[in-house]
Amino acid sequence: MSLGQLHYTSAPPGPDGSGFRFTALTPGLPQSVLREAEQLIGYEPPRNAPSRPSATELEAFPRAFSYSELSDGSRLLARTVYTGADYSGRWGNFHAHAVHLAPGRQLPDGALPVSAWESPGWAAATPEGGAPPALAALPPSTLLDPAGLIAFAASRAPWLAAVFTDLQRQAEDETAPQVVLVERDSADVARWVALASAALPREAAHRLTFTTYTRRPHLAGQRIVGVLPDDAHGLAGSGRRYRVHDCSAPPPAPDGPAPGPDGSEPAPWAVAAARIWSAGAFELFQHAHRLPGEPFTAGPPSALALCAGIDLPSSHRTAAALWACEHPAELDGQELDGLVQTLAAPRQEAAVPAAETAALAELFARVGANLRPETAAPLAARLLTSAVRSDEPVRPPDPGTLTDEVARQLAAELGPELRAGIADPAGGFARPLRLLRVAGLLAVDCSDLVAPLAHRLAAALLADPAAYGGELHETLADRPDLHTALLRELDAAALAGPASVTVLLERAPVELESREALPYLRMCGWKARGPAGGGGGDRNGELRAVLEAAGVSVFAHPPLLRVAFRLVWGSDTPTPEEARYVLAETGADVHRPAETWPFLVTAALNGRPGDPHADELAHELLAAFSRELRPHDRAALLLLEFARDLRAGGAGPGWVDRYLGLRRAAEPVNPTVLEHVCGRIARRLLTDPGAGRELDDLIRSRDADLCAAYERAAREDAIHSRLLREPRYFADRFVDWNAHPQAGGAWGKVRGALLDGVLRPAARALAAEDLAAVEAALAKRGARHAEDFRAWNRPGALSRLGLRFGGRDSRPGKASPRRRGAGSDSGYGSGSGSGSGSDDRYRDGGVR
Repeated sequence: MSLGQLHYTSAPPGPDGSGFRFTALTPGLPQSVLREAEQLIGYEPPRNAPSRPSATELEAFPRAFSYSELSDGSRLLARTVYTGADYSGRWGNFHAHAVHLAPGRQLPDGALPVSAWESPGWAAATPEGGAPPALAALPPSTLLDPAGLIAFAASRAPWLAAVFTDLQRQAEDETAPQVVLVERDSADVARWVALASAALPREAAHRLTFTTYTRRPHLAGQRIVGVLPDDAHGLAGSGRRYRVHDCSAPPPAPDGPAPGPDGSEPAPWAVAAARIWSAGAFELFQHAHRLPGEPFTAGPPSALALCAGIDLPSSHRTAAALWACEHPAELDGQELDGLVQTLAAPRQEAAVPAAETAALAELFARVGANLRPETAAPLAARLLTSAVRSDEPVRPPDPGTLTDEVARQLAAELGPELRAGIADPAGGFARPLRLLRVAGLLAVDCSDLVAPLAHRLAAALLADPAAYGGELHETLADRPDLHTALLRELDAAALAGPASVTVLLERAPVELESREALPYLRMCGWKARGPAGGGGGDRNGELRAVLEAAGVSVFAHPPLLRVAFRLVWGSDTPTPEEARYVLAETGADVHRPAETWPFLVTAALNGRPGDPHADELAHELLAAFSRELRPHDRAALLLLEFARDLRAGGAGPGWVDRYLGLRRAAEPVNPTVLEHVCGRIARRLLTDPGAGRELDDLIRSRDADLCAAYERAAREDAIHSRLLREPRYFADRFVDWNAHPQAGGAWGKVRGALLDGVLRPAARALAAEDLAAVEAALAKRGARHAEDFRAWNRPGALSRLGLRFGGRDSRPGKASPRRRGAGSDSGYGSGSGSGSGSDDRYRDGGVR
């Protein structure tokens, strides 16, 4: 590689003119480079410099050593010195010697530009001949020795981090402000550049442009601009363009690193670089540059600094630990030991930040097994201490990383704090769980605290199953005593509220394996984790499976049956059929101590109207739990049992009176029971041939529910079909529904609806011969019945109205002649005397 040379000074007249001009050039340098270089290599003496300096004074003038980027991408490395008088004796002359680096080229052997500070290769005057050959290299300076740089870094420690922060910004953003370094000696600016070049990533160091001295910093285009104190005035307020660091004045923060010119905190990478230089460990930079990681991350330099025993702030310790977790193979055994020892060393801080502790725990989990016991034990002790004293979660180390002596010391020191923290109910259960694990590691006896902790833990999980997490799972695995105590608590909770325990087991993978019985918990576990679909819709089968899952006999532990009921049916009620199955399979005796017989009673009372299992269940319950039933429930069940007797044909006469008496005892009656019983009575009234007196009792009862049930039953398809099929049945219904025309109340509302809504559509559907058969049947009951039917069935409203209102003047004061089936003045048949309509009507022998 060759470096084209440029010499520039004031020269006597020649072919190229006189005054300041290029006096020697390597052939081939472009004119554009020369024009730009002429603007970069000028020199103005300091403001207070002597106008006619002596030779000694001349040596003290600042040297302008610069590295600049040209517009074509090439670089110019130059050294300009003040020489005093020129050839004509006029003062103000200087000599500049520069070398040109083509675009993309570096100094030979990859040397950094700052290494050429005061290199022996710089010429003090223009060489003879006017056309110097290209240089092969620039020997490095002997003035930037490591010892001198370390001493300089120590003297500039307060500014290091702030300057490095600004240089990081420049490397990451080309529009970042220039860094102005105010020093009394230009050599110190060169030392600054040397410190920065060593710390910066290699690529950024090669791109770093600088000048160690200029009188006009506002005209300088380099990244680092060195100025004397007299030339720094007027730059401090230009924060968007300049970051001024006045190293000639006392540091603003004598006890620590100075903030940036705008008061900002230094960047983490910059702080690490500053600490490394201050410790004199600059060789770590080369190692850090080779480590994996993004440029300017704090992890690699912080890790190496800590390996070397250099103290760093907590954020850097955290970054180093996290980086080592990701790249443990990048550190050899000695470096890893050094890192861990530094991280485990006692700190001056009152409390270590949670982020650092978490990072150390993660690092220990990754590399702890590879450490020597004497190295691992101190860090393990520190982590355990943090786990006890920190409010933030800390992952405890493995038991094998502690030596016996350290474990004994920690147990004695932390034992009281451990017990107090485990017993403290405030703040949930996460911290007590961590402390219990630490107590296990240190063999601190906390057995008396396990049961209360399990109680709090069960309550928290039942309230929020999402609280079950990995840490709890690990703790239960580490502490079998806590696991057993928790299962006992959940078993007790399952007896009181199985639904909440079932939800917990559905959502949280609590391990249910145990040597203890825990029958209630096992039932909940089957319900939560059993086969999909449970019993396949067969709730009786599911009940049997749940009871089998308990592992103990329900006859030995009757409360199992109550829990099983709640698991299978929840807030629902068994159907009467299901309840009968349960009662038959288990027997009545187990339901008394289990207190499940009320479930069966509810099943009967809530049964679907018309369900034969409901009244059969009522009969069985009355026989099985006669002593336990409340009077109200007994009366309701007796109503259902009465419906059973009606269905079976075993009910004696007086159905309506029997119904009314039971209803009064059972009030308020469940609507389904009422509908069930009334429906049975109504169907018997419509189908039983001997139910005439019972119908009179219905009419006299004024019971709206019973009358409404009678109407509903009369409107059923079976009744309609029978009316069309059996003329005698049609005739009987006409006589029944035409009776008591002046009866008010519930029957008065139903009677007309039955005649017009049920009989009339049937009559219209009958053929002429069928109508004649109906009239014949009515004639056998009495001639008037046939007449009434013909009048009722004759088209026209008058006939219908006449029948509906008895065919007589019903105004007040007008007597109505008694008709068969009509009652006394009150409108009801009294049922006494030979003149009674009721007695008369059922002597006809008509089919009912």
